[in-house]
Amino acid sequence: ESPCVFSTAAQQRSTGDECGPEDPHDEPKHPLSDCALEHKAIKLEEQVRDLTERYRKALADSENVRRRTQKFVEDAKLFGIQSFCRDLVEVADILEKTAESAAGEAEPSNPNPTLKKIYEGLSLIEAKLQSVFAKHGLQKMNPVGGRYDPYDHEIVCHVPAEGMQPGTIALVTQDGYKLHGRTIRHALVGVAVESQE
Repeated sequence: ESPCVFSTAAQQRSTGDECGPEDPHDEPKHPLSDCALEHKAIKLEEQVRDLTERYRKALADSENVRRRTQKFVEDAKLFGIQSFCRDLVEVADILEKTAESAAGEAEPSNPNPTLKKIYEGLSLIEAKLQSVFAKHGLQKMNPVGGRYDPYDHEIVCHVPAEGMQPGTIALVTQDGYKLHGRTIRHALVGVAVESQE
């Protein structure tokens, strides 16, 4: 039977008859083509899903990088003056000690008006310097009476806890400073301990 069909099909071709969709030789191609197209469509859908997922991940990564960069820039603006501040607080220490010394000399027992004016001038400079510090987010710590914190304080001595809770800060031998809440110089402190008698 198949040679017959083959010869008929060959005859039709040779006579120039039109082979329409009803051509028996073309019929098996349609199911194969549909199957191939469906397979290709599935593959394309998988690729689209994969590319969409990659795109989402790339967007998330890009957003994370943008956020980190923005934080880095903001921190650079806030803390870029950190080392400069460390140097300046040493100047503030000298100024404070000099003002204290001048205050001791300019007591009522010493009527020297020049010394009194020097003390007043030093006090004004000190107040102005602390005002400038505050304007730029630099603040002196006031830890006396508070609890010891290793992130902010460095213990240099222990003192008897007379009227103070053990573990609290009794004295400060060097002021500590924070820049926008970040410790840039630890306060050197004396911590109250129970006297062992």
